[in-house]
Amino acid sequence: MAEENKTYLTEEGLKKLQDEYYNLVHVVREEVKQELAEARAQGDLSENADYDAARDEQAKVEARIATLEYMLRNYELIDTKKAGKKSAVHIGSSVTLFFNDTKEEVTYNIVGSTESDPLNGRLSNETPLAQAILDHKVGDVCEVRVANPYTVEIIKIK
Repeated sequence: MAEENKTYLTEEGLKKLQDEYYNLVHVVREEVKQELAEARAQGDLSENADYDAARDEQAKVEARIATLEYMLRNYELIDTKKAGKKSAVHIGSSVTLFFNDTKEEVTYNIVGSTESDPLNGRLSNETPLAQAILDHKVGDVCEVRVANPYTVEIIKIK
């Protein structure tokens, strides 16, 4: 069950989250504090739209900071070099699939959900397609269980 709460990250993804966290804590948070101070200086807070907007922004920033803190405390680094040496599909693998229904061949990198970008070949480990192929080997035909099920064949794993 603890595995479900992990955030799977590549080194690049970890760096991006750390950079975002640093920026939010040390730059954006300070900007929002300044906006709040300026809005308070305008007087009556009950009808102060600037103050309400600054409070809303503060809530969004603090929520994102809390999310990032959780993710950075509970991540597992994906070792892409190690993943590529395995004979089965794992998080961190680059896998080439043949879609039997469309007769297309597509290559995906299996990543954690935070780094997912399917249009650029980065598939979240939580998607039905990734779930269907995880732990399978080259030559396996896997059924993807969605509303309209389809099958894919694993052509190559790197």
